Amino acid sequence: MFKRLFDVVFAVLGLVVLSPALLLISLIIKLSSSGPVFYRATRVGRYGKEFRLLKFRSMVVNADQMGPAVTGANDPRVTPIGRLLRKTKLDELPQLINVLVGDMSFVGPRPEALKYVKHYTDEQREVLSVRPGITSAASIVYRHEEALLVGEDTEAMYVQTIMPAKLAIDLNYVQSGPSVVSDMVLILKTFRALFKKS
Repeated sequence: MFKRLFDVVFAVLGLVVLSPALLLISLIIKLSSSGPVFYRATRVGRYGKEFRLLKFRSMVVNADQMGPAVTGANDPRVTPIGRLLRKTKLDELPQLINVLVGDMSFVGPRPEALKYVKHYTDEQREVLSVRPGITSAASIVYRHEEALLVGEDTEAMYVQTIMPAKLAIDLNYVQSGPSVVSDMVLILKTFRALFKKS
């Protein structure tokens, strides 16, 4: 209950404080490439319920129909502005709305597309017992995930190697019993990681 209260209060504060930045980023996206400002991706949330995850659009229109759902290194579908947004994680800011409405939390396993969730083992599906998050311990460890996805079949590499490793980290978070204190530590680590050199 306190975790949810924390999410709501800080999601509201974040949206208010960051509103000028959100408006500026929206304007830059609109002026720099054709298409909508936001990208709405269907993801699997708590208890396996699907929801629409919000992001600032960082790729060309219909990018999901032009290649795999994962984004590899030097993916040509990413726009110039999108590359900067993804590097700084600013493309994730609209997910404050997902947190506010209850689809997500500030901290929790990153939500996946259904096509990838279908590969989960019964044990791995335990990550679906909590709300997915904007950040997680796995997100920090794999903050340069795109750079790891090289080669012809990036999707197979993701499913066979990276996703299981991330799920192991997420399972540890879920099984250890999430708390506001542990979440605050992960949020601080996330900010530190954002400003840390590769």
